[in-house]
Amino acid sequence: MDAAATSALIDEAAKKSGLLWLRPAGPGQRSQAVWHVWQDGVGYVLSGGLEQPVPEALDDRAYVTLRSKDNGARLVTFEVAVSTIAPGEDEWAAIEPALLAKRLNLPDGERAPERWARECTLHRLTPTGEVVETPDAPTTTSHATPPPPSPARSRVPRPLHLRGRPARNRGGR
Repeated sequence: MDAAATSALIDEAAKKSGLLWLRPAGPGQRSQAVWHVWQDGVGYVLSGGLEQPVPEALDDRAYVTLRSKDNGARLVTFEVAVSTIAPGEDEWAAIEPALLAKRLNLPDGERAPERWARECTLHRLTPTGEVVETPDAPTTTSHATPPPPSPARSRVPRPLHLRGRPARNRGGR
């Protein structure tokens, strides 16, 4: 795909999608689904406080994966430059109504922007032009990552059955 077609694909897919997958640059990083607002070719992600967490290693570069609305498959993966927007800046004021409209189930309704200014960080995700994966050139590597550490265990006792134990375990039969 040429650069113009890729840019149009990114813009259209991001506008239609409610979530994007955000992965910090660097080896061994995990992708995380985050809700966003896409406006004028730039993504905005709100995090912190009562809002969604973002990956902790999010620095000045990250990768975004957008999925297809039709079948959920990876559509495009591209690099973004990550920056923060401080409350009170003109860009914050311009994007605030779109964030308020897109955010579902707000606990504080119309007063959410005041809470966002106190507690949250607004990240701007600007595409750099580097595209890792497109529908014409999908990646051939596995996207599997090892599961995160957990205190959960996998071996558990066999559950009781309504009809008792299976016949082979009853003894004489």
